[in-house]
Amino acid sequence: MGLPDAVQRAFEPDGPLARLVEAFKPRSGQVEMALAVAGTMEAGGVLAVEAGTGVGKTFAYLIPALLSGERVLLSTATKALQDQLFGRDLPRLMAALGQPVRIALLKGRGSYLCTHRLASARQDARADSPAAQQDLARVERWAAVTRSGDLAELAQLDERSPVVALVTSTRENCLGAQCPQAQACHVNRARKEAMAADVVVINHHLFFADMDVRESGVAELLPTVRTVVFDEAHQLNAIGVQFLGRQLTTGALESLCRTLALQGPQLALGSVDWRAHVAELNQAIVLLRHLCGGQGPQDRRPWADEAPLDIPVQPWRAALAALRVGLQQVETMLLSVEALAPELKRLRERVVTFLAELELFSSPAPSGHVRWLDADHHVRLVQSPLDIAAALQSRIASRNASADRNQSWIFTSATLGTDPSMGWFLQTCGLEGAQVLQVDSPFDYSAQAGLYIPPDMPKPGDPSHSACVARLAAHGAEILGGRTLVLTTTLRAMRSIGEALRQYFAPSSGIDVLVQGQSPKRELVERFCGAANNETAGCVLVASASFWEGIDVPGDALQMVVIDKLPFSPPDDPLVEARARQMAELGRNPFQHFHVPQAAIALKQGAGRLIRRETDRGVLVVCDVRLTQMGYGRKMLAALPAMRTIATQDQFEDTLRGLTTPSTTDPSPCCP
Repeated sequence: MGLPDAVQRAFEPDGPLARLVEAFKPRSGQVEMALAVAGTMEAGGVLAVEAGTGVGKTFAYLIPALLSGERVLLSTATKALQDQLFGRDLPRLMAALGQPVRIALLKGRGSYLCTHRLASARQDARADSPAAQQDLARVERWAAVTRSGDLAELAQLDERSPVVALVTSTRENCLGAQCPQAQACHVNRARKEAMAADVVVINHHLFFADMDVRESGVAELLPTVRTVVFDEAHQLNAIGVQFLGRQLTTGALESLCRTLALQGPQLALGSVDWRAHVAELNQAIVLLRHLCGGQGPQDRRPWADEAPLDIPVQPWRAALAALRVGLQQVETMLLSVEALAPELKRLRERVVTFLAELELFSSPAPSGHVRWLDADHHVRLVQSPLDIAAALQSRIASRNASADRNQSWIFTSATLGTDPSMGWFLQTCGLEGAQVLQVDSPFDYSAQAGLYIPPDMPKPGDPSHSACVARLAAHGAEILGGRTLVLTTTLRAMRSIGEALRQYFAPSSGIDVLVQGQSPKRELVERFCGAANNETAGCVLVASASFWEGIDVPGDALQMVVIDKLPFSPPDDPLVEARARQMAELGRNPFQHFHVPQAAIALKQGAGRLIRRETDRGVLVVCDVRLTQMGYGRKMLAALPAMRTIATQDQFEDTLRGLTTPSTTDPSPCCP
């Protein structure tokens, strides 16, 4: 029996999934996707699948992967989905299918406890505060019992805690085989388990980081797998250009100076004049920061010529030269003492890496790349490829050339474009010619959801726009008793709307206003869900950036999503500008073929937070009249699910009141 036949059998009404997976329901779209994935796995090649919310795309690629008998690499955009696949979905399906498959979870080294660094963490000044001491005590207790060393096991540890950096390693400070804890290293154990597994779950960050650095184990793992599956594939390009790019930052240089000042005298006391060398390097860093204005709010400057915009060439050359001299002197110093301790050798290797980055930024940017400077409290010199097309094409071609038969590459997401051809996604990823499949959501959006575009809303550029968005969200949340998510396109709008909503809802109002940043993302979502289950007051959550996707709040916990405006990328962003220029040089309209598709995908992601189950009901509010008044807006509107239109304020209020009646109340608990 071929793989497609085995997959078809698994999904049948009397098949293993129906018998053993709780609440399993056959879905035609899910089966269609699973058979397409199975066919590609069997024949090799590239498949891109856009599977609408509710299709069940996770099972649609996991079941062929488990039944194939081949080694499979699964990559996600987020650690949350990584943990879900490894900890919940794969074990359930393995039990249902009776497949004794070896699975492994592999993350970047920053996700794992380093027992060597833990031993000295209390001596670091960053651990002096009471909160840090409390976090460190938690880590120490957990370290005695954990097997995996994955910090995700410590739900109480805020990922923003300074302790995380103290108890994890980086490529620069890891001692490798010379570490006294090498035999018990959690990173090494995770890599060994990955190399021995049949199905390995990684994330996009790790995949792209290893294309250049080749230190996480993925580069060694990839040639041995038959199939690579990218879930949340719409994020591939953004993540890829980040990791395929290069950076030199004053923050990293200052961290080097702190380490030199702390470890140098301890490990090589009296051997060299540590203080003088560190002081000279620090002085060069201060000179660069002063020249670039890195003291306060972020300033991003294009960098097309020898120096970034508005920075004179001669002072720029002088600043880089001073930095080069400072690093070279430190490198010479470390070379003379590195035999005394492995930490000193690793420090010299860090300095050599900084010198290589400095040499890169002292030369013109290569073709197909863009360069810019960011300056706030630190200065960052950044160089990035315009997209991942060339890198991904070379990776696929090299793997197929070295394999006995073609690998299969599966790319899937709920949003891969604005048209059935998925042209924008395929071009940026270099996947032209791939097989494509679009599977619609099984949800009845016209019955489950309404779309309201307030006709009297000021245009997004109007100074009163954010205040009007806050007023509308407050009015709707008051009717619903909370249950509202406000998504903004900028952090400035998020703070403005959040503050306005807090003024609307006094502490005694029964509605709690949560704003991204006040607590970790997971905690905010849990509090939001707890409000729906009457565990806390009703909630309004105001957020930006990562909250546009990757959160799942089913049931009555979320009944209104408010989007402040169409999510166009900032036009003055150097990477956006460079991509638009590239498209214009190819004779294509940058706005129509780049800005609009990118914004439409982001809009679909944000709208996708509203309806997560067949029983969900809600209202999507987009506070941007361009959606109906402009030609490109109507094109973006057509890319959204076919919700019923709410035309007036009265209809909007009536719809919200209807959502509060018992007939639409979902008795099931909220599960983030």
